Amino acid sequence: MYLLGSRMYVKCSRCHMALCLKEAQRCQSSAAPLEQADFLKGAPHRKHPGVTNLKTVRLPEQLQVAAQSVLKRAEVKSLTERAHKLSNFLWSRKRATETSQLREKAILLEKTFLEQERDTHTDAIDHKLEAQIRKRVLSELRRTTYNRTPLRYDEDLGLVYMAARLAGGYAAVLRALNEIKKRDPLFAPYSLLDFGSGLGTCSWASHTLWGDSLKEYVCVDSSGDMNTLAEQLLSGGSEVDNPVIKQVYFRQFLPVSPTVQFDLVIAAFSLSELATLDERLNVIFTLWRKTNSYLVLVENGTKDGHQILMEARDTILKREEEVKHDLRRPSIFAPCTHELPCPKLIKHHVVPCNFSQFYYSLPLSRSQERQQEKFSYLIISRSAEEKAQKTEHWDMTRLIAKVHRRPRHVQCQLCCANGELKQLAVTAHRHGKDMYRCARNSDWGDMLPMFHAEDDTKHDEMQ
Repeated sequence: MYLLGSRMYVKCSRCHMALCLKEAQRCQSSAAPLEQADFLKGAPHRKHPGVTNLKTVRLPEQLQVAAQSVLKRAEVKSLTERAHKLSNFLWSRKRATETSQLREKAILLEKTFLEQERDTHTDAIDHKLEAQIRKRVLSELRRTTYNRTPLRYDEDLGLVYMAARLAGGYAAVLRALNEIKKRDPLFAPYSLLDFGSGLGTCSWASHTLWGDSLKEYVCVDSSGDMNTLAEQLLSGGSEVDNPVIKQVYFRQFLPVSPTVQFDLVIAAFSLSELATLDERLNVIFTLWRKTNSYLVLVENGTKDGHQILMEARDTILKREEEVKHDLRRPSIFAPCTHELPCPKLIKHHVVPCNFSQFYYSLPLSRSQERQQEKFSYLIISRSAEEKAQKTEHWDMTRLIAKVHRRPRHVQCQLCCANGELKQLAVTAHRHGKDMYRCARNSDWGDMLPMFHAEDDTKHDEMQ
């Protein structure tokens, strides 16, 4: 950098010419849009490759008509009120406390109570006082430990569940599956396994996206009444054996053979129904063994829902199966952009990693309401090859909160490829016009390219 007259000149590291400072900065920044345009692959900014969000989701017309027909014929009393209560109950439901956690809590309480008694009693603590302390410990455990109520989905509760969760569950699953449809357009599944299938929501969502290729749907649910309701929905709400989706098979247990695999395996709002960690881990391993291409897990967008999915993620990535029938390694497809520990769980105040999807509710009265489903999801794929050497000029990040569009900048919260959370104000000047326009056209849950910031270091060198 040198001064000539009233102008400051610098040697541009891109074209190696002596330019005035403003011209050099303009020359440097012109390189970024060329790299960023490669990411777009000819698509407009509003449809850039990272956009996986859906507009407001509606139930398939045949499913909606069938559900209304079944509910009208059943004439369930106080249906709207009961559906609202069930929704609130399922959202606030927590995992059962593990036995090991209870034991640790009991030891800590006993130690605390003993210390309190030693402060007030100068004499040695006798057996009678020890018995009183154990009684206090049991009483405190009963008072403070979450009491998980198991649900038995008979016909009556199944109908209430249909009114409460059919539309929201369908919207969440469709949004998660759309990520595969958008990012892997060549994927054409032949077979589907739905664990904890309930009303068959996953079959309907999968049929919406891959109805031409799917030829086998296996729905597994321990409740025979729920399987019966799901069959009725497939037949338009009647007992007629003419289902809308063909080749759907209902089971109460998972297929026995460990070598039978399905192109697409889904468990939506099912892992949270299992009471203990051991049960969940056993099911997760079983589902992974049966996965040929993609395993999709969906849960409520709560702390417990997110943590259940992270248990599954860590289990599949870190623990080895006793018997391997498929040597292809697991690879995290979505929503994580890395395979490092979840940065949201590392924080002291855990905030769940969840996403939002708008949908139209099942019209129990005359009108439909536009509602919002908050959910967490995890997609794991089987990868036959090692990850290729990265040659692109960008890393993919995930938008993990609502995007705030402001004049001349966009506020984004990102989960980055290096496993860190980042708050970023995207501007055209600093990040290039392409990234800025992509950010303005992105929403919560979409992916955003993070271009390698070479311009910033070059600008610092010129200073």
